[in-house]
Amino acid sequence: MPFRVLIVPDKFKGTLTAGAAAAAIAAGWRSTRPNDTLDLLPMSDGGDGFGEIMGELLGAEPRTVRTVDAAHRPIEATWWWHSASRTAIIESARVIGLAQLPAGKYHPFELDTEGLAAVLKAAAQAGARRCLVGVGGSATNDAGFGLARALGWQFFNNHGQKIARWTELHALAQVRPVEPPRLFEELVVAVDVQNPLLGPQGCTRVYGPQKGLRADDFEFAERCLGQLAEVLTREFHRDRATEPGAGAAGGLGFGLGCFCGATLAPGFDLFAGQAGLAARVRGADLVITGEGAIDASSLMGKGVGEVVRLCRQSGVPCLGLAGGLALPDEARGQLTAAYALAPDFTSLDQARAEPARWLERLAAKAAAEWSQR
Repeated sequence: MPFRVLIVPDKFKGTLTAGAAAAAIAAGWRSTRPNDTLDLLPMSDGGDGFGEIMGELLGAEPRTVRTVDAAHRPIEATWWWHSASRTAIIESARVIGLAQLPAGKYHPFELDTEGLAAVLKAAAQAGARRCLVGVGGSATNDAGFGLARALGWQFFNNHGQKIARWTELHALAQVRPVEPPRLFEELVVAVDVQNPLLGPQGCTRVYGPQKGLRADDFEFAERCLGQLAEVLTREFHRDRATEPGAGAAGGLGFGLGCFCGATLAPGFDLFAGQAGLAARVRGADLVITGEGAIDASSLMGKGVGEVVRLCRQSGVPCLGLAGGLALPDEARGQLTAAYALAPDFTSLDQARAEPARWLERLAAKAAAEWSQR
């Protein structure tokens, strides 16, 4: 009996985009169950792939602008424009993303968000009233300082001297805003985490090590960002450092809120609303989701976990496919079944060398087992 199957994976980080993962799963499933109707829906919660996925859902066209990456190297960055709704979509990872840089070459103290300003300006000049910015996957930890300077904000120390690097923010005494402060009528930041700016769960300590911050860098980086937050709170009478998502992308969530008047929203919610995900889940007989690693954190607000939650609410079976699987026993029951590439189906090295091929084969195995139910 043919099934209606919704395939809605996230990226397999470092190996497959969400789109490539969806295509591989579909190919494997079709090889075993060719009569099923497949609905492919790659997802993003605000990180890598957000621009392309949201752009396709909205029917937006890609545009390019010359700017610089997080290390100030010249690049041509892609953003997306939907003229009918005057909506721009920007993916920070395409501009200041960690994947844009040679591994280990730059320390986060050398990197900033300046390059993002040119993309925001290009969207504003095109006539955008609404702008969606996905901020995940950044290489930076400057809380949007570089972006603010490039937009015209000025920062001064106690001696009235301008501050030009975010690592000088520990001496910040005064901030002078740009006029007018808003580029868009509505600026929505898609955050993929809920961390605050500062503290044990803040951007520096939780995500800094992924970007190259060492333990002995934490205190200094925290002091710089803490002074920025303190001065901005004092001058503008609003503390945005504690908002959920303020610590996203090295504090870029905080920076876009303070310097551009943005509101922060869970990236998955933006994707799900635009895609009509709840209705597509209800219309399916089976849902297949997946990502590079399905573990306890996957089921705690991340995209895969939210798909699983929707399936449970709708009573629709849900299969999980992953590069690696590390679910505690009490969480396994939330998925109808879960499959992993490594270490049992293939080796980690082989999975990384040919991820699409092995994911296709894993999907074929899942389809064969599902047919026997």
